[in-house]
Amino acid sequence: MPDKEKVLVIDDDRPLADGFARALSSEYDVRTAYSVEQARESLDPDIDAVLLDRRLPDGSGDELLEEIRDRDHDYRVAMVSGESPDPNLDCDTYVTKPLAGTDAVQETVEELLASTLST
Repeated sequence: MPDKEKVLVIDDDRPLADGFARALSSEYDVRTAYSVEQARESLDPDIDAVLLDRRLPDGSGDELLEEIRDRDHDYRVAMVSGESPDPNLDCDTYVTKPLAGTDAVQETVEELLASTLST
């Protein structure tokens, strides 16, 4: 049986991040990080998709996105934020909080992973 695709959820709102993880856990191997520091420790070549909040307690999600892009791995990244989208961000998709239920989270990850297969 093939390994599940790995998703990293990065959000300082623990109940929200944990809710995303629960919504995705039946289909994916989900990791959570609640800060930039934890995210850096969790990023490895095995990650397939990242859900990234723009505002984190110890740094900017925008800056973390730049770090992610500087790595030699093809992470698919969805920015998930209550802020207005920034067209200069190098993310694969932008989702505005609040999300419309767990289906929206699952659809976002499915779209990210489908774009991996089509590139």
